[in-house]
Amino acid sequence: MTLTGSVEESTESRQPLFQPASSSAINPARAQIEQLGTTKRASIGNANMNRTATRTSFSLQRAKTSLLTPPRSIGPAPSFLQSMKSIIMASWLNVLLVCIPVSWALNFAMKDQHTLVFIFSFLAIIPLAKLLAFATDELSIRVGQTLAGLLNATLNREMRKLNPSSPTVSSFVSSVELIVAIIALVQCKLHIVQSSLIGSILSNLLLVLGMCFFAGGLRFSEQGFGAVATQLNSSLLTLSVIAVLLPAAFHMNVTTETDSDEGQDILKVSHGVALVLLFIYASYLFFQLYSHATLYTDDDAKPSTPYPKRRHRGTNIEETQPDGDLERNKEEEAETPQMSLFTTIALLVIVTVFVAVTAEWLVDSIDGLTSTGAISEEFVGIILLPIVGNAAEHVTAVTVSVKDKLTLSLGVAVGSSIQIALFVIPFIITLGWILGKPLTLLFDPYESITLFLAVLTVNYCVQDGKSNWLEGMILMCLYVILCVTFWYYPGSDPSGLLNTCT
Repeated sequence: MTLTGSVEESTESRQPLFQPASSSAINPARAQIEQLGTTKRASIGNANMNRTATRTSFSLQRAKTSLLTPPRSIGPAPSFLQSMKSIIMASWLNVLLVCIPVSWALNFAMKDQHTLVFIFSFLAIIPLAKLLAFATDELSIRVGQTLAGLLNATLNREMRKLNPSSPTVSSFVSSVELIVAIIALVQCKLHIVQSSLIGSILSNLLLVLGMCFFAGGLRFSEQGFGAVATQLNSSLLTLSVIAVLLPAAFHMNVTTETDSDEGQDILKVSHGVALVLLFIYASYLFFQLYSHATLYTDDDAKPSTPYPKRRHRGTNIEETQPDGDLERNKEEEAETPQMSLFTTIALLVIVTVFVAVTAEWLVDSIDGLTSTGAISEEFVGIILLPIVGNAAEHVTAVTVSVKDKLTLSLGVAVGSSIQIALFVIPFIITLGWILGKPLTLLFDPYESITLFLAVLTVNYCVQDGKSNWLEGMILMCLYVILCVTFWYYPGSDPSGLLNTCT
């Protein structure tokens, strides 16, 4: 035997007796799984590339299209009689329109009956707010997607999905609240201005959002919503709370020895912070309606989990309730307007005038209502006035949450709270600056604390992107607790500037 042959023989003897089989031979499905995983990663990558590709660069033509070109074709305009029928049948709240002439008559004939004037003016504004939202919604279908979003974001909280593939305008400001705040500002009722705006945020965050979670939780075990946009909104809410708390911290840490002109300094700080908040609000609108509009759709929402039904007797079949995916995926081919363009604009102007006049009677009667001592000015501003502009939208938000459109409901609750904090409050501060009214961001300390606790609670409830009925009950019960405390809380003016308004 040669030396080469012995080496080859020794090499063969060192080889294992049984060769291990390949991974595909041991588990033939592994290769298929790896191939499916590769295919899925490739499809996700393509989807992300397509999503990124849809965000084209800014151009005048694109801006003109988003402002003036409707996202869907518009059907023929109805006649005048059909338009009037649509107005009458727009909502069952229209039965309260009879309170408008009653409130006006009481204001002129029985000025000393402040309680009656307040009650009927209060009831009259509720259907007017609904009609204002209806008119704005009809006007928005005739313009482009971005301009429609701005109209809804400025005038109402109606939730219209502008395009099945486009973002839902999910943050809105009620013009009724803005009108009431402006009238109270002109009449130097600055405490009413502050408390009504804080009360609107509390009402939206706790009462409306709690009712949406609870109503949706009665049908679904868990409901999902867009967690990314919601967390971003939570950050903006936290920013607004910081803007409210910083003047209070300034007030608590400054004495007459260190700052003899503390009131004027707080007023100047409020003016500067208000301008910054308005800039943040403008950036937020551009982010939501243009640059990152896809974040505010239901596409990224977690799927809802319906309750399983009981098994039928004698069978093993288990049925579940239908989810809202079918309703969510319905797409309308064309928009059918319910009013003509002339009727829509006329209704918008007339209702706005009626709201302004009725709101003036409402604000005028507050002093007489609270002078009896039966109810405090704090409770009127924090609890009652926010209901005026929010009642109609509250019903709509709860209705769509039951239909598994919780992202739209969050647009009313969280989105409108953001716009009150980032737009209405700084706008009123700036308007007071122009009119020479000493309105500051130094709110009542108890109001500031309740706002902080409400935002903190909501952040904990929405951080997982899902909701259930227990979370809704927690938010509603917290709002009831605040109602009880504000019934007995007299209110205060820490800066001492509110009473100096002339």
